Amino acid sequence: MKYLCLVYLDEKRLPELADEDCVAYDASIRASGKCIASEALQPVQTATTVRIRDGKVAVTDGPFAETKEQLAGFYMIEAADLDEAIRIAAGIPPATVGSIEVRPVRPIRETVAAEQQRKAGA
Repeated sequence: MKYLCLVYLDEKRLPELADEDCVAYDASIRASGKCIASEALQPVQTATTVRIRDGKVAVTDGPFAETKEQLAGFYMIEAADLDEAIRIAAGIPPATVGSIEVRPVRPIRETVAAEQQRKAGA
């Protein structure tokens, strides 16, 4: 099953983490075959928020909401179950100064394709 591990931390604490440690952990879970994709994100000040309201696009500089912790990066992983996903997330270095939100991926493409096939066969 796929899980998205969202890395949150107060960006002021980022210097407490060695980039080398993050890259080493990333390399280790990639080598294990458990990491599908991962990236660090630029600081929250570089964010742009897009909304559509009444058919019009509204673009705002900055994140959606002011928070104490910002989204700093992500890992898309493959894990047998939530327990394994939690074990993998616990090894992500920013967990020591921030938090890792672990969420199962909803297989929307597969679900829609299966429903379309079911309807076509009916």
